[in-house]
Amino acid sequence: MQWLNAGSTDPQDGLSGRILGNGRPLRISLKRCRAPQQAACLAAALCFAAATLLAQEPASSLHITPDHTNGVYTPGQQIHWRIEPESLSRYASGSYALKRDGLTAIREGKLSLKGGEEVVASLDQPGTLLLEVKATDNENKVWKSFGGAVVSPDQITPSMPRPDDFDAFWQEKLQELSKVPPNPQLVPVDGNRPGVDYWQVTFDNIRGTHIRGQIARPKAGDKFPAMLIVQWAGVYGLQKEWVLDPAGQGWLVLNISAHDLPIDQPPAFYQKESQGPLKDYAAIGNDDRETSYFLRMYLSCYRAAQYLAERPDWDGKTLLVTGGSQGGLQALMTAGLHPRIAAAIANVPAGCDLTGPKAGRSPGWPMWYWKTEGKDANKVIEASRYYDVVNFASHISCPILVGIGLIDQTCPPAGIFAALNQVKGFKEEILLPKGDHQGTANSHQALTDRAAQWKELLKEGKPVTTPK
Repeated sequence: MQWLNAGSTDPQDGLSGRILGNGRPLRISLKRCRAPQQAACLAAALCFAAATLLAQEPASSLHITPDHTNGVYTPGQQIHWRIEPESLSRYASGSYALKRDGLTAIREGKLSLKGGEEVVASLDQPGTLLLEVKATDNENKVWKSFGGAVVSPDQITPSMPRPDDFDAFWQEKLQELSKVPPNPQLVPVDGNRPGVDYWQVTFDNIRGTHIRGQIARPKAGDKFPAMLIVQWAGVYGLQKEWVLDPAGQGWLVLNISAHDLPIDQPPAFYQKESQGPLKDYAAIGNDDRETSYFLRMYLSCYRAAQYLAERPDWDGKTLLVTGGSQGGLQALMTAGLHPRIAAAIANVPAGCDLTGPKAGRSPGWPMWYWKTEGKDANKVIEASRYYDVVNFASHISCPILVGIGLIDQTCPPAGIFAALNQVKGFKEEILLPKGDHQGTANSHQALTDRAAQWKELLKEGKPVTTPK
C-alpha cells in the first residue's frame, strides 16, 4: 500500500531545519553523524523491561503535532511540528533535538515553551525524522515528548541485501525440524469459560527443546478458522484469556510462549529465569546463525502453524498469525516462512533491518548490531541477517496488516518500512504518528480497531480490503 505518489529524490543525504520561537527563526545545520548513538539505542532496547513503569508515568502535558496528520511528507517538503504546553507556566526551560532515522542527530537547542513555537525541518531523500523535546518543570523535573515524520515511506530500502544462501539456510533448518516428530501433548484444563474447550499443549522442537503453549476452541462445531498468537518480548507466563476470548468468538486458537518454559508459574518463577539463564536472552548465541536463541523460537512458530494446519477441526482456509513487537517479528517471519498462513497482523514489529547502521539508521530490537560485548562484532552482524524480517518479507504473499509508530525508538519506523517494501502481496500499513512502542495515550488505537475488523472479516471467510 502506498501512502503518497512517489516524487523525485535528491541523492544527497541532506537534512536541514530551523526552530521558530516566538516568531524569531534560528537556522540550524544538520550534519550526518557517522558514529552510532549506542547509548540512546541501547536505552531504547531497555524499554521492554521498563514498559510497565513508563506506562505509569503521568503525561508531560507537552503536545507535539505535525502539520500533516498522518506524518507523511515528500522529499524536500517542510515538516512543521507545533509545540504546545498545556500550561504556559508549568515549564521553566526546554530544549530540542532532531534525529534522522533514529541515528543521525544534531546538537540540542533552547526552547522558551511559552507557546506558539514550531520546529521546521525537511529531508531530501526517503527516511524518517524524530523530534525530541525536553522540558524542565518548576519542580526541576525533566519531561520528554516526541514528534515523528516519514518522507516517501514506500521508497525506503533495506540497509543490506539478503544473503545469497538465506533460503538454503532456512530450508536446512526446516529439514532439521522435520526429523523431530512434533509429539503434541494436550492436557485438558478447566478454562472456566462456558462453551469453550481449553488445553495446555507441549510440542517437541529441535535439539531437545520444546514448545509450550495453550489452545482453545468452541465446544460446538466441527471446523473453525485458526489463529496463532505469538508473544512480545520478556519472560512471563501466558494468560488463559488470550485464547479463551477469541475461542469464544469462534476461533481455533493456539498461543505459544517464546521460551521453553511452563506457561502457568507464579511471577517469581519468571523473574528468576529472566535474571538467570534467560537474562538478555535475545543476545544468547547471536554471533552464529546456528546458535542464536531465536533459531528455536522461529522454528517454534513454524511448527505451531503446521500443527494448526494439520488439525482436522481447522476450516482449511483461514490461518491467521498475529502479535506485537517481538510477536510482530514472529508474525511476519512466519508469514514469510510457512506457506499455509492466510493473513498476518503485526503491531510495531521488531527485528526489521537489523543492519540498519550500515545505512545510517537505528536497527530494530533486539539491536544485535550493538550487542557484541565479548564477541566478534562482524560475526554478530552477519548472523543477524538470517533472522532479519527484511529478508523474510519478500516471501510474504498473504495479506498483512502492520502498525508503525513514528516515534517508536525500540522498533524504529524506517526499518519497518524497509521490510514492508519487500512484501509482494497485499499490505495495509497503519501509520501511528504519535505512536511510541508502548502505545502511550492510546496511540496504537487505530491499529487495534483495524485489527478487530480484519479478524472479523477473516473469521467470516471474507477478503480483507483497504477501507475507503
